[in-house]
Amino acid sequence: MKRFFSTGIKKKLTVDQLHARGGLQGKRVLVRADLNVPLNKQDPSVITDDTRIREALPTLQYLLQRDASVVLCSHLGRPKGQVNEKMRLTPVAKRLSELLGKPIVSVHDCVGPEVDVAKAALTHGEVLLLENLRFHPQEEDNDPAFAKDLAKNIDVFVNDAFGTAHRAHASTEGVTKFIPVSVAGKLLEKELKYLGEAVENPKRPLAAIIGGAKVSTKISVLESLLEKCDKIILGGGMIFTFYRAQVHLNPSCFNIRVTSRAQGISVGKSIVEEDKIDLAKALLDKAKQRGVKFILPNDVVVADKYDAKAESRVVSIYNIPDDWLGLDIGPETQGVFESELLDCDTIVWNGPMGVFEFDKFAEGTNFIAKVLASRTHDVSLLYSLG
Repeated sequence: MKRFFSTGIKKKLTVDQLHARGGLQGKRVLVRADLNVPLNKQDPSVITDDTRIREALPTLQYLLQRDASVVLCSHLGRPKGQVNEKMRLTPVAKRLSELLGKPIVSVHDCVGPEVDVAKAALTHGEVLLLENLRFHPQEEDNDPAFAKDLAKNIDVFVNDAFGTAHRAHASTEGVTKFIPVSVAGKLLEKELKYLGEAVENPKRPLAAIIGGAKVSTKISVLESLLEKCDKIILGGGMIFTFYRAQVHLNPSCFNIRVTSRAQGISVGKSIVEEDKIDLAKALLDKAKQRGVKFILPNDVVVADKYDAKAESRVVSIYNIPDDWLGLDIGPETQGVFESELLDCDTIVWNGPMGVFEFDKFAEGTNFIAKVLASRTHDVSLLYSLG
C-alpha cells in the first residue's frame, strides 16, 4: 500500500476473500506483522507491553485454522542495519508461543540458507518466525534482491502491519513483486476500513498532525490529506524543508536571516531535502488554494550534535545557530498545536514530532500523545506513529 489513505477496503483483497476462492488451504504464507513491542531497558528479554503481538493473533489463528503454514516477519526497534543482540525477536517468539499455545520455529536471520531450509521443512499449521528484518539495511532500502530472498518459496503474502504499511520497504512493498498473491490481514483490513470511513465522512473540523524526518517519505500522506483536511500541523525534521519552501513563496513576508548559499531560513545543520523544496512549495501552494490551514512550529529544540547526550536549547525557528540542528518542537509550539486542536472533532496523527528515540528530544511527541489521550472521549482519533 503506497498511499496512506484509501477510499475503503473494497479494492484490496482480504484473507477472507482469498479463502473463499480456495487460495489459503495448504499454502505457505508470508505474514508481515508489526511486532515492534517495547522491551524493558534493564532486561531486554522482558516485554513490557504485548499489545502488538495480541493484535497479530486474529490473522495468524485464521491462517493456521485453514491449514496454511505461516512465515512471520517483523522489525523490532532501530538496529540501523546491523545485528543488535538486544533487539532479537527471541522474547517475541516466547510470548507468541504462549498466546498461540504452540511452539514457534525460530531462525537466526530473516534470509539465507538456514531460512530456506526452515521454510522448506515447514508443515501445515506451523509458524516460523524470522529474525529482525532491520538487521539488514536492505529492508528499509527496499532492495529487490533482499525482497526476492524474503519471498522465496512463498505462495501468499499477507500484510498485517498497519503501522508500517505506508512505508515502501522490502517486507511491505518489495515482496509483492515476487509473490503471486498479496492480501490484507485482519488488522490491516480493520484499520483501513476505520480510516477510510473516518476520513471520507469525518466529523469536522478535521486536523492532521504529520511528523517524521523527510518530506519524501510523506508525499502520499500529505497529498491525500490536502484533499480532505481543514488543518495540517507539521513537525519532525521535514519542517526545515518546508521553511525553505515557504520563504521561496514570498521572502518579503518573513523577517528572517538567509543562508549564504541559497535563499531561505538559516536552519543550521538541520535536515533539508534540497531536491524536495519545489515539492514542498507545491504542497504549500495547494494548501493555500484549498483553504487548508498549514501550521508549522514557532520554536524548536536544537542540539550541537545528533546524540542522546547532546547539548540542547530552545530557540525561535529564525534563530537556529549555524552549527546546530533541530531535533524536536519547542514548548511554545506545543501550546500552539494544542490550541489548534481544541476545536477539531477528527484528528489524524502520523509520525513523531522529533527524534523521540532520545529522551530529551521526545517531549514534543509525548506532549502530542498526552493531548490526544485527553481527547479520546470527544474526538475521532486515527494514528500511525511511523
